[in-house]
Amino acid sequence: MIGALLTIKKKQSGRDSQGHVSVRHRGGEHKRYLREIEWNRNKTDIKAKVTAIEYDPNRTADIAVLSYENGAKTYILASTNLKVGDVVVASQNAPIKDGNCLPLRNIPVGVPIHALAFHKGRPAQLVKSAGSAAYVQSIDGDKATIKLPSGEIRIFHADAQATIGQVGNSDHSNQKLVKAGDSRHRGIRPSVRGVAQNPHSHPHGGGEGRSSIGMNPKTPWGKSAFRKTRKRKNASNKLIVKRKSK
Repeated sequence: MIGALLTIKKKQSGRDSQGHVSVRHRGGEHKRYLREIEWNRNKTDIKAKVTAIEYDPNRTADIAVLSYENGAKTYILASTNLKVGDVVVASQNAPIKDGNCLPLRNIPVGVPIHALAFHKGRPAQLVKSAGSAAYVQSIDGDKATIKLPSGEIRIFHADAQATIGQVGNSDHSNQKLVKAGDSRHRGIRPSVRGVAQNPHSHPHGGGEGRSSIGMNPKTPWGKSAFRKTRKRKNASNKLIVKRKSK
């Protein structure tokens, strides 16, 4: 770990600024350090060596320690084929190699990418969880068509940056929580089923026996569940070529 890039994560216990519980079933997590990840690879044309691959308790992916030629040290997401001793660089014409960062217009079609930015000059905003990867489908002028892990096909600016490779630690989805303490260390407290509660405590509560059958799905606050929350007139709708796979 690099001390200069670490800060202690403050425990919120699911409470807001007034001290009220705003997120239920949270609290009691293990003490953690926040690692400052270099989402904006702005050290252009400066080579960096991968000195370590580390575990990060705040995300599903592993992270890599980069030591730059100018002496700076940063963290980035570790891709599947990134190893200790590899040399990576962020450049307009960087080689197509895991860990290198370059604009979408210079990435060949079909190459897996991650840490994708929406616009030119912006930090990475998409494709950052373990095992995920997006793919370049076509480049047409300043428009790059990208297939995202959800199956959605979307148009990005061709000068937006992305990092080569699939995010590592793809086996994360196979991990199982084998005891109650595994959840408590992650800050997840026990939850009670709605049908087991009183009517004034939950919309599913009350009745003789399990009487939630036939009820419309509701949230704990009585709002109808499974409703699309995306704005119908969202400005970015015109950039979506195909919606995500169902």
